[in-house]
Amino acid sequence: MQLYRSLTEAEIWALKQNGCSCTDWDAVTVKEGFLPEHIRDTQFSGKIELGLFEKEFSLAGGLKKHAGINRAVLHNCSVGNNVVIENVQNYIANYAIGDDCFIQNVDLILVDGHTTFGNGVEVNVLNETGGREVHINDKLSAHFAYIYSLYRHRPVLIERMKAIIDYYCNKHASDRGTIGNGCMIVNVGYIKNVRIGSHTMITGAMKLKNGSINSNEHDPVYIGRNVIAEDFIISSGSTIDGGSFITRCFIGQACHIDHGYSASDSLFFSNCQGENGEACALFAGPYTVTHHKSTLLIAGMFSFMNAGSGSNQSNHMYKLGPIHQGIVERGAKTTSNSYVLWPAKVGAFSLILGRHYQHADTSNLPFSYLVEKDNGTYIAPGVNLRSVGTIRDAKKWPERDKRKDPDKLDCINFNLLSPYTIQKVFAGMEILRNLQATAGETSEIYTFQSCIITNHSLKRGLQLYEIIIHKFLGNSLIKRLEGTRFSSNEEIRRQLDPGTEPGLGEWVDLSGLIAPKSEIDTLLNRIESGEITRLREINEVFATLHANYYVNEWTWAWDKILSFYQLTPETITSADVIHIVQKWEESVVNLDEMIYCDARKEFSLSFKTGFGADGNIQEKALDFEYVRGVFDKNPFVTATLRHIEVKKALGAELIERIRHIR
Repeated sequence: MQLYRSLTEAEIWALKQNGCSCTDWDAVTVKEGFLPEHIRDTQFSGKIELGLFEKEFSLAGGLKKHAGINRAVLHNCSVGNNVVIENVQNYIANYAIGDDCFIQNVDLILVDGHTTFGNGVEVNVLNETGGREVHINDKLSAHFAYIYSLYRHRPVLIERMKAIIDYYCNKHASDRGTIGNGCMIVNVGYIKNVRIGSHTMITGAMKLKNGSINSNEHDPVYIGRNVIAEDFIISSGSTIDGGSFITRCFIGQACHIDHGYSASDSLFFSNCQGENGEACALFAGPYTVTHHKSTLLIAGMFSFMNAGSGSNQSNHMYKLGPIHQGIVERGAKTTSNSYVLWPAKVGAFSLILGRHYQHADTSNLPFSYLVEKDNGTYIAPGVNLRSVGTIRDAKKWPERDKRKDPDKLDCINFNLLSPYTIQKVFAGMEILRNLQATAGETSEIYTFQSCIITNHSLKRGLQLYEIIIHKFLGNSLIKRLEGTRFSSNEEIRRQLDPGTEPGLGEWVDLSGLIAPKSEIDTLLNRIESGEITRLREINEVFATLHANYYVNEWTWAWDKILSFYQLTPETITSADVIHIVQKWEESVVNLDEMIYCDARKEFSLSFKTGFGADGNIQEKALDFEYVRGVFDKNPFVTATLRHIEVKKALGAELIERIRHIR
């Protein structure tokens, strides 16, 4: 590390000749090798540290600009090596500026007093009037925020978590800001009390106040034209552009906010996208996506969600204020002009069509359609399992993970089927069977949570739920037994024995992290007791649970295999395993064929309407083919057909491997 030295008389004279001035030249120190020739028309005050100005920047269009300071006012600043600071209209005060930064055409950059740079800002998520507030910080994960906002029935826990956040905020508070290495800040208006991470690019932003931009060399942050941000944290890899306005918001890793999006008191976690529309008191878990100008997401919790145009919710009944909230579990979608009156809870991977006022809780009827009809809500349980869109979504999420930062804040489980969703499927089957038993199997309609389920929908739901249970349990069993040769039933039993307790019982989805509830309760008890006192320790537990997912999944699946197929661990045989594999293969093929048929609808005659302008039927078909391709060659269709063959071969291989055992 290079030490700083005082200026020589010759250097001070040269700086004065270049139009520079200082209230106290003795307070200016420089690195050895400093040359004053690249500093012009600049005023210094307070303690100043200057690096070396040796390199040239190559700008777009071929222009080159040598490092240096020109037409600026600096107060209490440290400037690294090879920095350009040019055309500062007001001043830069109380900042440590890293190496290789390019700062040009800015109005004001300052830190005023002791600040936490957005850490500790209170965000009134879910309930605009407060009560579920989350205090944001640099290391905030979706899972921490989920517990902190929803577990208010454990006041000691919330008090301890608040103390952990306060410790972090106080530790990182300062009266001096930082601009990390390799930053570019150009044509920017007002920046106050903002910590700017390395390799941040800010171009044309209007106002940034009280926040942290946690950019780094692995995953830079971009903040663009006319952005206004106040009381915020922006995580690595994110883009805020297009005149977007955010206030009291946490923006997670690799998020994209653009095209005039407006958000207040909201949390956006990894890979969220917000464009054109509006958010208020929103808890946007990973992969919450809204692109449309007429869409409002308010007082709701979502994840892996796609909002259709005109989607809206109400948290205000014009009685006691905007106090109502809603939860839409992972993987849900809303169609154009959908509406939900909070409070309500919607099950995982459901599709919301139309307007709904019933305050229903369909969390135990996952993969359903909620359809408006005659001013009521009709539920079609499980029908989304056979939708090609559901499978396509499950495949695209891991492919669209844009996080490049090796330190990932959110532990995201992408699995469509997991103990979390399958436990809901089991609960859904029980609900449907109880409805049948109460109203009779011949009843035309059944009523659930003020909603209607038709007889046909109920029977189809039971069939689809059973298929998916066979598929999940079979998947887990085959995975457990793969790659091993067995010579006896006893060897099979030993392989099937989980040998661990974690995983039994209920599972929870902590906004992306799927884990056994017992393990989460253990974590919360350790926080309450004071055993865990740091954010880092909590995030390490989340990471461990995420890493151990498949171990814990097998413990849960094995327990369900025994009860669902009425087996015991002491007596299960190769014949029982073969029976389960055969049911699994039948279910997989059956479900894939449904998905295949659903995909075929996209290539039907009615979907060719509008193709082949001014032409006959043959030209319409040909135009469609050139634009959309041929059904049998569609990548998803061919992948589905391959999936059927691969799964058949996988089942056949296991059966062949254990068929000889008696």
